[in-house]
Amino acid sequence: MPDSANPRRRLAGWRRALAIATGVGVLLAGGVYLHNSSRLTGPSGDPPLLLAHRGLGQTFPFDGITNDTCTAERIFPPEHPYLENTVESIEAAFAAGADVVEVDIQLTRDDRLVVFHDHELECRTDGTGRVRDHTVAQLQALDIGYGYTADGGATFPFRGEGVGLMPTLEEVLTTFADRELLIDVKSADPVEGERLADYLDQLPPAQLELLTVYGGDAPVAALSARLPQVRVLSREMLERCLLRYVAVGWTGRTPVACRNRQLHIPEAYAPWLWGWPHRFVERMERHDTRVILVAGDGGFSEGFDSRADWQRIPAGYSGGVWSNRVDLVAPLREQGQSAAQ
Repeated sequence: MPDSANPRRRLAGWRRALAIATGVGVLLAGGVYLHNSSRLTGPSGDPPLLLAHRGLGQTFPFDGITNDTCTAERIFPPEHPYLENTVESIEAAFAAGADVVEVDIQLTRDDRLVVFHDHELECRTDGTGRVRDHTVAQLQALDIGYGYTADGGATFPFRGEGVGLMPTLEEVLTTFADRELLIDVKSADPVEGERLADYLDQLPPAQLELLTVYGGDAPVAALSARLPQVRVLSREMLERCLLRYVAVGWTGRTPVACRNRQLHIPEAYAPWLWGWPHRFVERMERHDTRVILVAGDGGFSEGFDSRADWQRIPAGYSGGVWSNRVDLVAPLREQGQSAAQ
């Protein structure tokens, strides 16, 4: 009887083949693990970079929040005098320890860019209607602290304090010409990306290197086509990068879609990325991409804003951290560095 017809020998052969395949699989899995394990890649020793969302402004609880929520009507009792997206709030954020400050921009009726978050004026100001239906002069006559309340409208602690405080982007970039800024294009209109590109194209190359732009897919794509040297991010860019990285990142390769970007990574999903945190951050940095860790699932700009939040950051993490209260967490970063030293 031929060997191939002997059931016992056939079974033994299958077992040997299965054992070999299993051994090869274990070796390959072990190799992939070692290639992507941050346990075998020590932290760089650099402290996390701090990104101050909207400068230093009034914060609010995120529970129950929707896209239509007027957050000025639900702030915590004020602990500082600053209103978001003003020159004073940006200055205060840098003074508190921010490395980068995020600002929001809107296009005006006279085709200029102002620094303000909302499309509509009613929530925060004493004005009405859309920002883009007003001139800069009209917008700067408004009180941007008018609508803030921490007690359901019984008192308005910033009413009368915000007149004339809505700056133009030009004013912000002139005042902070030597600091890093993240510019958020709030609309989905490609025209806003074009107008931003028109302005940024006039800046010295050294200042342009300090700027990152993110926001709607269409305006960011329009700006990136004009100024490919600027680090950018949009939702579509983030999804394309991460989907491709999940597919090939186990090899250690960084997809082209992840290069010269800023990646806002929600902490809920970060542990699923190949090499998180140290190898992932290192791989992205090699290709001029900055990683920013955002609290929670990233839905509504939650930040690392307290001691309890800060304790959730991976030990030795050297990427960026998103914060709405840089004044509270910057000292925690310094304490961490002192303890490490």
